[in-house]
Amino acid sequence: MSQKLFDSEIKVMELIWEHEPISAKDLSILAFEKFNWNKNTTYTVIKKIEAKGYINRSEPGFICTSLISKNEARLSETKSLIDRLFGGSKKSLFSALIEDEGITQEELDELREMINKR
Repeated sequence: MSQKLFDSEIKVMELIWEHEPISAKDLSILAFEKFNWNKNTTYTVIKKIEAKGYINRSEPGFICTSLISKNEARLSETKSLIDRLFGGSKKSLFSALIEDEGITQEELDELREMINKR
């Protein structure tokens, strides 16, 4: 997927991934409970993510199912972030992460272990 998901779209995708297949009506109820969104807001976001090709709506019941996994979306968003903020350099992203003063030794050890496993 080449089109970026905006925060509101990610929120709806999270609900879909968690509950799919799910009707748009049930999505709007969940969105109201979690985000205090009205039905029209939720339906607008559903239409946007459908137009981007991230979900499929089917009748009867306006049933929404994802066309991309949560992991695929994460990878796509991560690539976009790396391209935009780090000139496509994973090394620069990693450097920014490990230079963060808030990172714990445990997190550093986990990152080191992940690298060693590759």
